[in-house]
Amino acid sequence: MPMLHRRNRNPEQEKTPENTVDKHEENPQKENNPETSQTESASAGDRAGEDQKSEKYSFLQETIKPEPLSRERLFRQSARLALYGVILGIFACLGFFTLKPWAEQVFQGNPETVTIPEDEEPSEEEQEAEEEKTQETEQKLDALSYEEMLQSIYTLAGEAKKSVATVSRTSSEEEDWADETTGIEDSVTGIITADNGQELLIFAADSVCSGTKSWTVTFADSSRYAATLKMRDRNRSLAVFSIPRADISSATWSSVEVAVLGNSNLVQQGEPVIALGNTFSYADGIGYGIISSTDYKETFYDGECDILATDISAATDGSGVLFNMQGEVVGLVMPSIWEDKESNTANAYSISDLKSVIELMANGEKVPYIGVYATTVTSRLKEEQGMPEGIYVIDVDPDSPAMAAGIQSGDIICEINGEEVSSLVTYQRAALETRTDQEIEIRGMRLGADGYVDVNYTVTVGQK
Repeated sequence: MPMLHRRNRNPEQEKTPENTVDKHEENPQKENNPETSQTESASAGDRAGEDQKSEKYSFLQETIKPEPLSRERLFRQSARLALYGVILGIFACLGFFTLKPWAEQVFQGNPETVTIPEDEEPSEEEQEAEEEKTQETEQKLDALSYEEMLQSIYTLAGEAKKSVATVSRTSSEEEDWADETTGIEDSVTGIITADNGQELLIFAADSVCSGTKSWTVTFADSSRYAATLKMRDRNRSLAVFSIPRADISSATWSSVEVAVLGNSNLVQQGEPVIALGNTFSYADGIGYGIISSTDYKETFYDGECDILATDISAATDGSGVLFNMQGEVVGLVMPSIWEDKESNTANAYSISDLKSVIELMANGEKVPYIGVYATTVTSRLKEEQGMPEGIYVIDVDPDSPAMAAGIQSGDIICEINGEEVSSLVTYQRAALETRTDQEIEIRGMRLGADGYVDVNYTVTVGQK
């Protein structure tokens, strides 16, 4: 008897044709798009495979926890970061100091204009207060206070010394050995006059300018720096030397100061003063004394300068700086003052008469030069010889603009560039207001057969 096998039927297959038709009608796009069907089948297969794999290896899943950070490990990481920071800082510092000179040279800009303040006359209240202070001081002093007084002056000199520098020639090796043997260099004393933002400027005599093209400046802390000649005035035997600010160390900056230029027109006979520098023909000397006279002048071409004479001993070739009791510069001791008299005392140019020249030179401007050696026509000369008001020309520099313009000895200059000349002081002031290579008009008078007649000159201002 034949066996009958029952065929299992899938419920899905027992669905009515209507249902099948309905499905096709509901989504005809899927049926008509075989690519979409294949993609869906593949995605379904991937999901099924992932589910099977997850179920298969579910017993291997675990959570990895970070290892706890111990103090030792934290310390090592902090030390490593600190070491990296130090190394980075070192390289940054090296780069900064390597590029600093180049950056300062490229981006330094223009130097600041140096302005020397004009002298101001003290008020009556200030004069009375100074007199009262002097009287009180005189009442307190006695013979026993002499040592204390000297110590006080020495302390003041130590502060004033910060604004003093020594300028010497940069000599050859053989000459340096000679200097080492004696300890005395061929040098002059200078004043730290200004800081223009790029250079530190030193004002001094020009006696060290000849025979060399390089100089060394020594400051109060004994530090030495190479310097260059910024400007020179051969007529007055003066010079300004410069040192780049970038070359000067912070230690030196803390031991130097720009000098305060006082009003030397107020200095009177008998006042105490301090002389610092090469006064005794060697550097770093200190001398105390008083002003012995203020009545004399030193005359040079195109001007004159008051002389502050002192009773302080000095070498014939000595140079230095004269300070008052307020620590202000009142004079520049020059070896060329009265050199024909072989004076053995310290005599100084009045600093007030040099301020205009210092300002020009500190700003790199040439000092105007005409070349007239003259003196003021005094009231007595006017009355006795009938001379007109002005300055009497004693001599004319042979190689000068004045000689080229036709000015002669015996002429009287009455006007320069539209400004009346009544004395050598007013002539000097008017001459310093001109500029080199500028054409100016000078009106003068010359003695003829019928008396003085007008003469006019066109002068091209020069430099010496």
